[in-house]
Amino acid sequence: MDQKDSQKKYEAQLKEWGAELDKLKEQAQKKSAESKISSQKKIDELEARMQRLNDNLKALKEAGNETWGNVKEELDKGADAFKKQLKELL
Repeated sequence: MDQKDSQKKYEAQLKEWGAELDKLKEQAQKKSAESKISSQKKIDELEARMQRLNDNLKALKEAGNETWGNVKEELDKGADAFKKQLKELL
């Protein structure tokens, strides 16, 4: 997969995950106070991961041909961790 394909893949994936995070926030608002606090902490963690993924995507877009492989590797690792944590909440 080349650099532009990777960018498009992650842009689409981040958009999808953003929508899923919005659903989780909505569901958290309907929970009891204690459960809401727990859910909100997990959502906050996911949002922080999402921000790092967006930062990595930006770095991927700006990376030169010789460095984009390293940036993509970091993006892949972050995406895997995000996906795992998101599945735990769904």
